[in-house]
Amino acid sequence: MSAVPKIQRILFATDFSEPAEHAQQYACELADKLQAELHLLHVHVPVIVPAMGTPTFGYVESPPIIAELEQTTLRGLAGLLDSQWQANHRVVTAVRVGMTVFEIIRYADENEIDLIVLGTVGRTGLSHLLLGSVAENVVRKAHCPVFTVRPPNPEGTAG
Repeated sequence: MSAVPKIQRILFATDFSEPAEHAQQYACELADKLQAELHLLHVHVPVIVPAMGTPTFGYVESPPIIAELEQTTLRGLAGLLDSQWQANHRVVTAVRVGMTVFEIIRYADENEIDLIVLGTVGRTGLSHLLLGSVAENVVRKAHCPVFTVRPPNPEGTAG
């Protein structure tokens, strides 16, 4: 039986939601226990609308707006962690622009991430069918293990 690879880099991808906040606790605990570097990533999905007079789509946001949004998001990522915790751990923050699943997987591959931690809403039924699941798609497509965390009271379940 082969040994389990050492987990040196953990990616916590967040959309700043309550489920992500709950998953963050697990990501920090794992990073602490495993003495791993913790990567905090947020993916901004640009607003895309049909461009007038062309058969293709165009971006609504201009490069200066995206740059300002990235800086604001980086400050938000830096503020996620307790400053004392952050001072005693290796933390990397990053913002990507694009399709969430693709960008999470690309970031993980580029940074040799050993484990991805994601919050999941726990949708079922019609809402899952219509909205899909970022976590589910990352689990299917990632080249490393993915740890998904459901909130204490997932959507659609009783108390």
